[in-house]
Amino acid sequence: QVQVVESGGGLVQAGGSLRLSCAVSGSIFSINAMGWYRQAPGKQRELVAHITSGGVTHYADSAKGRFTISRDNGWNTVYLQMNSLKPEDTAVYYCAAENRYGSSRGQGTQVTVSS
Repeated sequence: QVQVVESGGGLVQAGGSLRLSCAVSGSIFSINAMGWYRQAPGKQRELVAHITSGGVTHYADSAKGRFTISRDNGWNTVYLQMNSLKPEDTAVYYCAAENRYGSSRGQGTQVTVSS
């Protein structure tokens, strides 16, 4: 099993930056990829950024050019650097670890961007 814990959320003004962290534990060796997702009130959860074990990244159109997903040498910690934040980025952000058995998601961290 894989456990993930998100941190780093908070309240920031539009145009500001935040860096989210995802601490990973458990069967780290089994992880194939990890992603950051978000869910705003009344909206469906959406993928924000994704990174594979080979370092291939993918971003939602809304995140391209503003957000960067990265990880340490292993899968101990995965980051989401968010710059030029907008009010529409307000959501609960979750990280998820993927392996052949499925995915493991944390409790999330709240990001609120004020205008």
